[in-house]
Amino acid sequence: MDKKKLQKQIIIIICIVLGFVLFDWSFYSLITKNYINNYGEEMREKSIDLESYLPFKDDSLIVHESSNIRITTNIPQMDGATALYPIYSAFVEALYPKESVKFEGKDFSIDSKIQKTGTIEAYKKVIDGETDIIFCAKPSEKQLEYAKSKNVELEMVPIGKEAFVFIVNKNNKVNDLSIEQIKDIYTGRIVNWKQVGGENKPIIALQRKEGSGSQTAMFSFMHGTEIKKSSQYILGRKIGYSFRYYVESVVKDGNIKMLSLNGFEPNIENVRNDKYPIVDSFYMIYRKDNANENIETIKEFILSEKGQKIIEDTGYVGVKEISNQWLGIFLFYRKVLRTSL
Repeated sequence: MDKKKLQKQIIIIICIVLGFVLFDWSFYSLITKNYINNYGEEMREKSIDLESYLPFKDDSLIVHESSNIRITTNIPQMDGATALYPIYSAFVEALYPKESVKFEGKDFSIDSKIQKTGTIEAYKKVIDGETDIIFCAKPSEKQLEYAKSKNVELEMVPIGKEAFVFIVNKNNKVNDLSIEQIKDIYTGRIVNWKQVGGENKPIIALQRKEGSGSQTAMFSFMHGTEIKKSSQYILGRKIGYSFRYYVESVVKDGNIKMLSLNGFEPNIENVRNDKYPIVDSFYMIYRKDNANENIETIKEFILSEKGQKIIEDTGYVGVKEISNQWLGIFLFYRKVLRTSL
């Protein structure tokens, strides 16, 4: 083969390979990257590491709080939302015997007195009588309809408060939106980030799975106004929603940021003083016809100073103010922690 002809063929092959590489990079940058959840793919997929928050484990990340109460017979099973698992895991450690928790390496066994199935499954289980107590945000309309179809009344005891937050990619120029702007985005009146001070890119307004705590909170926030489904624009930039603790402490994705609303950041102080405009309660939930006498004991503990301290120290806001002594200690150590970081 002619040497010049061979060199020419090699050059052509190299150009073709470089062309494919350039095409793949361009396609990813302009299209694929924008179809990935660019405020954090983990927001939809990631669940909490069960083992890291197990009760009765020395290196567990839960709040270790002692109690004079020890429930040893007729022990109610607890279940609930992913983001609330660290709280009710701490309740189990404070109230239950160690042998009541059965963890099999990746998940709890069926007879363990603590489970973590998530909001949707937890509501179904408590309504069907398969578990005793769940810890979740308020139920969706479908979950209430399901309870009604089973002739079940749910007792819902508010035990804490949390901020409902909107999240975007950290590089999004927008840091604050008004309540009206959020609603206009989700009804389709605002369709471009430029309309709210951002770059000239279409807005892709994401939604969560129906029945999840976040989606139920979103429906409540919209007050029955229909949410328009966003088109999947090639060059769009996404906005989504969740709860503050889940974003900060479970997902912990450095690629996302939480937006301020009406000028107020979604931090603990603004949740406590109700300056942040969207604050939702979360609940201890059980069937009204559940005759287990220990449910009342658990409720009293959760609403006691020690129970509320578990909620506060986990990173939420309790429904009852803890004493000035405990509050002072809590604020002091939180300040020390922030300074050290």
